[in-house]
Amino acid sequence: MTIRLLVSDLDGTLVNKDKNLTPATIAAVDRLRAAGVGFTVISARPMSGIRPLLEPLGLDGDVAAFNGGIVFRRDGTIVSHTTIPADIARGVMDMAEGVDTWVFADDQWYASNGDGPHTRSERRSSAQEPVVVASFNDLLDQADKITFVSDDEAALHALYERVHARYGKDATVAQSQTYYLDVTALTANKGDGIAALAGALDVDLADTAAIGDQANDLPMLARAGLSIAMGNAPDAVKAKAHTTTRANDEDGVAHAIDMIILRTGDTE
Repeated sequence: MTIRLLVSDLDGTLVNKDKNLTPATIAAVDRLRAAGVGFTVISARPMSGIRPLLEPLGLDGDVAAFNGGIVFRRDGTIVSHTTIPADIARGVMDMAEGVDTWVFADDQWYASNGDGPHTRSERRSSAQEPVVVASFNDLLDQADKITFVSDDEAALHALYERVHARYGKDATVAQSQTYYLDVTALTANKGDGIAALAGALDVDLADTAAIGDQANDLPMLARAGLSIAMGNAPDAVKAKAHTTTRANDEDGVAHAIDMIILRTGDTE
């Protein structure tokens, strides 16, 4: 197998637990490019949360936000953009009880609670402050992503089951973390996203590698010629990948680049 493109998830994958790119990861991406292999990213993050990483990674081509809902470039070009149909967005909102709610629209993060669970982490991931609102009604005609947030894993997964049963054929419903339930447009999933990113570079999916750590990464892991799960991924994700690398706090992407894709053995 000849890999011509690596597509990476961000949180839990390319960045460490502090949401930072490490020098080892940046250097490994440089080695990958020097070997003639392309590199890009796809994330559940909004554009605002991806932009700060593009310069250190040297990414000028297509990258994907909202699991592929927006494909854009560092110079501000929007290549493609799809939002959640308004009727689905409203129906999903009606199903949620007892959880904090975030809506991402027009590159802005809106929240029901500015100090709720994981808002501190999201401030770093989104690179912006939330706009606290009492109602999301005016945003649901142009919502890129709806996220329900709860540390009650069982309750949130039960909500996932209900929302997926009702809207799973018309929207992408996935958990990007055990405490996040994300709803995006049907084509805003990482399977369609990796296909779009590979197509932009005229790379066949069979010649593409994908690396990720959570359930929302499974659609791209399923479509890539080579799928790599992070060492910190749940066992259910690891079971669906061809191979596994180190954890994100152990420079797992750098390890995968050197030991799996380039096979140089150089992980320093």
